[in-house]
Amino acid sequence: MNRNKWTTAVACLRDLHSKFGAWQLFLLAALILFSVQRTCAATDFYVDPDSAPARWALSHPGDPQATRIKEFIADVPMARWFGNWSGDTRKAVEAFVDAADEVHQMPILVTYNIPDRDCGGDSAGGAASASSYRDWINALSRGIGGKKAIVVIEPDSLAQLGCFKTDERRNTRLDLLHYAVSQLRHNAPAADIYLDAGNAHWIAADVMAQRLHAADISDAKGFSLNVSNFYNTDRSLAYANAVNVELGKLFGYRKSVIIDTSRNGNGSIGQWCNPAGSKIGIRTGYVSNDVLLAWIKAPGNSDGACGIAPTIRAGVFSPELANRLIDGR
Repeated sequence: MNRNKWTTAVACLRDLHSKFGAWQLFLLAALILFSVQRTCAATDFYVDPDSAPARWALSHPGDPQATRIKEFIADVPMARWFGNWSGDTRKAVEAFVDAADEVHQMPILVTYNIPDRDCGGDSAGGAASASSYRDWINALSRGIGGKKAIVVIEPDSLAQLGCFKTDERRNTRLDLLHYAVSQLRHNAPAADIYLDAGNAHWIAADVMAQRLHAADISDAKGFSLNVSNFYNTDRSLAYANAVNVELGKLFGYRKSVIIDTSRNGNGSIGQWCNPAGSKIGIRTGYVSNDVLLAWIKAPGNSDGACGIAPTIRAGVFSPELANRLIDGR
């Protein structure tokens, strides 16, 4: 048993001491020692010291907001997004994954660089061509290498397939997602791969199942839901089950799901761009072998110049947004 799991096991025992008697703890000890990842799952995920909330808190030591942001947001495991801003992608990914491996924690990565990203919306951009995207995803997958990781592939890319008006362009996107899965599977064999499937109120479950299959989800761990959105976990789970029913009926298999809970604590009011009244949700951790709840979007990062942050560009961290999410206002 490695040192990290032993330390985590001791922490678990201390927490359980207040809930159980000595003899119950004796019976629980073996389970904890050999199954720490299930008993205290959240502690196995990487807390990124270079996340936007963490950087802001560190650079504002005298600001009373910094303590709250660090405690409630920056110290929670969350994903890091990689795209055309990441510089040398292979080196950036390798450094991130190696840092997580050094502390025996699981990193979560998001690829966000597909051509025509966000269909020209607030997060528009991405690789300049299909060939440059293939080179980029190849570099990213090699950066992970043999290390363990969780990878969410291209949020919204399947849900937005309808923005392309020709079969040729739709097939190009599906081919690129297929390529991303295959390269990650080949170059990063220990990674758990999730193709993004939008959210619970976007694309009909049968349609999404067909798109996921066309993008080669059969060779991935599963699909992600609610990335950067606000729908509560129950709705997302119901949609995940509906998609899996269709996958089973049409193609004979089911898949695991990862749900973004970073801002779904109060559910959705039907507005996707910096809505008022949103709240951080359940912290990163497994619910079961097939359901992972995780903070994919960094709380406090703007969705765009809209809603309660009309002057803050997409992807820019705002301490005001972060504190509103902590308070649910």
